[in-house]
Parts: sequence; structure tokens; C-alpha cells
Amino acid sequence: MIRPVVVAEIGCNHKGDMEIAHRMIKLLGCFETLNPDSSIDIVKFQKRTNKELLTPEEYNAPHPHPENSYGATYGEHREFLEFNQEQHRQLKQWCEEEGLIYSTSTWDLTAAKEIVALNPKLIKVPSASNLDFDMLGYLRDNYTGEIHLSFGMTTKEEEKKIVNFFKEKNRAKDLVIYACTSGYPVPFEDICLNEITRLKETFGKDVKAIGFSGHHLGIAVDIAALALGATYFERHFTLDRTWKGTDHAASLEPTGLQKLARDLRNVAKALTSKSEDILDIEKVQRKKLKRKI
Repeated sequence: MIRPVVVAEIGCNHKGDMEIAHRMIKLLGCFETLNPDSSIDIVKFQKRTNKELLTPEEYNAPHPHPENSYGATYGEHREFLEFNQEQHRQLKQWCEEEGLIYSTSTWDLTAAKEIVALNPKLIKVPSASNLDFDMLGYLRDNYTGEIHLSFGMTTKEEEKKIVNFFKEKNRAKDLVIYACTSGYPVPFEDICLNEITRLKETFGKDVKAIGFSGHHLGIAVDIAALALGATYFERHFTLDRTWKGTDHAASLEPTGLQKLARDLRNVAKALTSKSEDILDIEKVQRKKLKRKI
């Protein structure tokens, strides 16, 4: 049995507040004491260099959903939510104190360099930046940890180009690729779970593992993703789905995330074949109930 790995993406759901981020980390660290099967493995944040990532027009434009904005422009909004390198160093320390693995999505080359310097166990490449080959090349050639990468908004040809890029330097076995539909939230008909099967058939022999990054409602879909072969499960995490921000509505609150982790681990135990025709648990019942043997 492969134990499912659960990634809680805090992302920017901390609302730019280190105290809220710390509270979220401590809460995630408590899950295991409530039920070992409900434990969280990885906590993920985001790192962006906004003036590098955005054009001046994008930076100075209004937020497309002003009710969710933390600034007068989209750039100001993004800066308000951004943590610097030293703050990420602190986040990493807090995660380690709780027995959790710290990680961050890096959206651009400068952000990647800053996070590589912290030497986390893994770094995530978001769907939006998976064709930034300057950043991919830096991670491939200068970072020895795992590289997790989402395939939302990505063509099949682009997927092959990305995986082959890592194969060129024998780094594909450090790569975890995630089936993903980029939407917040994603309606069920657009989740496209069969993409997990396709990724497994196409790249399963080349990469470390196949993951599922979900932005949907509820937790039933993730169980189906497990049955199809995903072993890493990434979901956005928030303390309150009604908070201001575009990601909160597609996030899980603490109870939902606990239940997801528990159900994934329990179903993983059940996804086996019988080791013998009559299991030990059945033998007593067979003796008692079986007729006309």
C-alpha cells in the first residue's frame, strides 16, 4: 500500500498576516494528534516577485474582482499578500517545529532563487509558470530536492516538452506531476479525473509520482483520484471560506481537510487484493455460515 501524501496549500489564504499563517501551521500540526490517519504531510505557500512576474499594465490595473482586493491595483494587492525571504525562512521553521514539511510554489526565477536558498525538501511549480524554462532550468540544475509541477492550462505537447526537459539532465525521477484544472472553484464536469490515468500511462515510468491538485468543492472527488492512481493530493486550506480572497471559496476548512486526509488513508488501505482465497477474518465466518462445501 502506498500511503497518500496530503498537501495543505495555505498559499495566500493567510491574508498577508504572519500571525494567521502561524496559527494555520500550528492547527495543521495538531491533526495527527487527533487521528494519525488525518495528518498533513506538506504545507505549501506561494512566492512571487510581482514586478518581474507582471507587466506594468497588469501591475497597475485594477483587481478584476475588486471585492477581493487588498490594494488599489492588482500589483498592490499582490504585494500586500507577499512574504519576503526571511518570512519564508520563519514559515519553514514553524512547519518543522510542527513536524510538517514546508514548501512553496515559485512563480518566477527570482522567487525560485530565494526559495532554493532555504533548501526545502520540495518546491512547487504552479500551472501558471510551468512554461518558464528559465525558472525550470534553474530548479533543474541548481536544486537537488523534489520538484512538484501542475499541468493546469497546459497542452499535451507542452507536457511532453516539460518532462523531457527534466529527463535531459536525469531529473525526471525527482518530478511529481499533478493533474489539475485551473479554476476557482472548478465545476465537477471540468475536473476531468481521467487525466490522472492518461498522465500515469504517458509519464508514469519517467517521473516519481502522479498527483492531483484540486480546486473543487467537497472531498469525494479526491477519493476517486486515489483509485485512479494519484498518490499526492493538494488542496487549498483556509480557516474561513467566507474570507476575502479568490481562493477561499475553493478551499477546505480544518474539519474538511481532516476528513479528506482520513478518508484517503482509509481508502488506500482498502485498495488491495486478497492475499489468499479465504482471509483470516473470513475463516471463522466460513466455518459458521458456509453451506454445502
